[in-house]
Amino acid sequence: MDSITENDERGELEPPILQGLAQVVPQVDPSPDLRARVLNSVSPRSASSPNRFVAWRLATAASLALAAGLAIYTSQLKGRITGLERELSDSRAQSAASRLLVADAQTAATRAQSAVAILSAPDVARVDLAGQPVSPNASARAFWSRSRGMVFSASNLPPLPAGRTYQLWVVTAQAPISAGLLTPDAQGSFNETFSTPPDIPQPVAMAVTIEPAGGVPSPTGEKYLVGTL
Repeated sequence: MDSITENDERGELEPPILQGLAQVVPQVDPSPDLRARVLNSVSPRSASSPNRFVAWRLATAASLALAAGLAIYTSQLKGRITGLERELSDSRAQSAASRLLVADAQTAATRAQSAVAILSAPDVARVDLAGQPVSPNASARAFWSRSRGMVFSASNLPPLPAGRTYQLWVVTAQAPISAGLLTPDAQGSFNETFSTPPDIPQPVAMAVTIEPAGGVPSPTGEKYLVGTL
């Protein structure tokens, strides 16, 4: 006993004693129920790993499908936005063009009303202007009313040199008075109404000269059209 106690205090047991202790406890096989419970307690843990993997695969596939759907939807939205922007731009262009057409129509209507008013004035006078040596084929006609203004039309005027303009004059006994500038079209034609001062002295003639662009206070250029009252 002293030897056993001494060895036990050192944490060591002799081999014969270890063998004897092993035989003291009876060797019993576990019952089938115990084996089943142990296996059942282990099986769910071992099966959970594949289930988690499958769930992760499904979640990943769903995320990819959602991302692909969002990408397609975003692309469709961009296409619709581009189309709407194009339609808006076209609508704005059409609206601007419509406004220009309306403005032109209003201007033409105003000119027509002014021309009718002048032509129907009780004091209207007609003046025929003939082409001069520098423009023998040119001709013009003026309808002038002291109270309402002048309607002036011309044809076959020569093309203007660069930096020059045609200028219409109402010639009085005192001095020529500018009635306005003429800008003929490509065929040399012009049709416009002018306002003239109601207190203008009695005209004796009308003339068209060519002057520097912007016009001048008194005629300096050569006469292209002349007509007397």
